[in-house]
Amino acid sequence: GDRYLTTRYPSFPKQSTDLYIISRETDRLDLLANEFYKDPRHWWIIAEANNLGKGGFAIKPGLQLRIPFPIDDMFTRLETAVEER
Repeated sequence: GDRYLTTRYPSFPKQSTDLYIISRETDRLDLLANEFYKDPRHWWIIAEANNLGKGGFAIKPGLQLRIPFPIDDMFTRLETAVEER
């Protein structure tokens, strides 16, 4: 049968260094990623950590969001995992 490959993102377990914010009217996932990670392409990390699924970049205001931080060591682990395949 056909096999559908889904993108498996790494999970981001809670850390004591994580940041917590309350979303504002103007917040978007890509803008928050740019603000905290200096890279809007990391928007999916915030989405994954907060179970925001696939609803575009918009976020409802007033949500408590966890911003996994720092993420440098996570990317090191991710790159290592990819290289080992």
